[in-house]
Amino acid sequence: MPSAPPAVQLLAVFTTVPDAASAGALAQAAIAQGLAACVQQDSVHSTYQWQGQMQSEPEVRLLFKTTTAAWPALQALIARLHPYEVPAIYALPVPHASASYARWVADQVAVNTDKP
Repeated sequence: MPSAPPAVQLLAVFTTVPDAASAGALAQAAIAQGLAACVQQDSVHSTYQWQGQMQSEPEVRLLFKTTTAAWPALQALIARLHPYEVPAIYALPVPHASASYARWVADQVAVNTDKP
């Protein structure tokens, strides 16, 4: 029998920034404001077109572990603090997670959200 989905819908929210300092600032702000339970940072290399020019450069990808309830405020925070003119900010639903992990994420976001 399949397990019941968690009562709180989890989201994986992604963005990329140019450097570790920007990544750290976004991660710390999201955690401090209770908008994410955890933020992971990975070094990546991105190739893309920007203003008609091919770009290829290192970036830091962030993965924010959060809930759908926190998404609007988290998206606004990332957009406000992001150094790029057109940042990639997107969320993917997490339909399957262990019950204990889903509870931990929901508890961290809920506990932190209640802080002034």
